[in-house]
Amino acid sequence: MKKNGYYYLTTILLIAIVMFSQCRSKRNTAQTPPGETRVEVLCSGPEFFSDNEFFRANSVAESQNQANSKRMALSNARAELAAQIETTVKSVIDNYVQDVTVGSRSEFTQRYEGLSREVVNQRLSGTRVICEELTRTETGVYKTYIAIELSGQELLNAMNQRISNDERLRVDYDYEKFKDTFNQEMEQMRQDRGY
Repeated sequence: MKKNGYYYLTTILLIAIVMFSQCRSKRNTAQTPPGETRVEVLCSGPEFFSDNEFFRANSVAESQNQANSKRMALSNARAELAAQIETTVKSVIDNYVQDVTVGSRSEFTQRYEGLSREVVNQRLSGTRVICEELTRTETGVYKTYIAIELSGQELLNAMNQRISNDERLRVDYDYEKFKDTFNQEMEQMRQDRGY
């Protein structure tokens, strides 16, 4: 009786293992359409997406000159990062201005947006390279893959400094409310990415 129970348990366990491995392999190997080849992009993937702590961007560029390849990839990544930050900061400012009482909302919003553009331009020079890969194709072309990041906290601190130094904005400025609005927007960005 014990032998039959042992064989029965072993059989069920083997069936479960086979079924699990088949489900797992189907999940990991999505079918590539005929005539297409799956391409792995260096310095790309979920670990290089923006989250609630960092703005991140990646890019690839190619050139006959190695230095140009890197310069172009970095420039493209910074442009992507700037666009991402501007979109987020605009949402923060719009939400913040709706939550505070100010004299002229349009003037207030324009001044905030002007200062935020200055801060973004200044902070972009402080981006950190988190991944850089250089390849050379068969034809001798250099390809640079690059990923950069900028701390959301550093950006918030820089914006706070600039706003606090502006006499007209300082009157109606509530740092804690601005910080909460900024952090909510960063969290929303993380959730939009699905992690």
